[in-house]
Amino acid sequence: MVVAAALVSCTQASSDGGPGADVPAASADPAADRARIAEDTEDTENADRAERETAAEEPTAVPTPGPALVRDAFATLQATLYDTCTPGAGDCAYFLGRVTQELTELDESMRADDKGPGHFKQPLADMKVLFDKLGDDRSEAHLEKYFSEIVGTRDGINTWMQDHPDDYR
Repeated sequence: MVVAAALVSCTQASSDGGPGADVPAASADPAADRARIAEDTEDTENADRAERETAAEEPTAVPTPGPALVRDAFATLQATLYDTCTPGAGDCAYFLGRVTQELTELDESMRADDKGPGHFKQPLADMKVLFDKLGDDRSEAHLEKYFSEIVGTRDGINTWMQDHPDDYR
């Protein structure tokens, strides 16, 4: 009996918040202790699993970059300045597609620029005229049909930008 009394007094948790207050009391029944430990472990695992599932369900928003700066978009357009192709020779798909894409990106950049689209009134108007003619068709044959307009718009924007060095330096 003395051993049982000592065991009971040693295993009871203190309720005064002192040392060991956060440690769960051991019961006289080892099976109950194992069940409690298993339940705690299961609760922790379930919480971890729920957290992982919630994180997996949340869409991980990949930030999409905004339009390039005008100077960067202009630099890539300007890189095409001395390139050309021969309509009908089968070598225009890449060139005209690239120039058209560069003009599209420059248009987006100018519209998003802090100076506002009013500052870029002429180039934006020129690109709108071109884009209205092109529509959505970006096939080689269609782009070749508008070869002069595409190259002319590129060259006209280059001239305009040369008169506005603060926009590309």
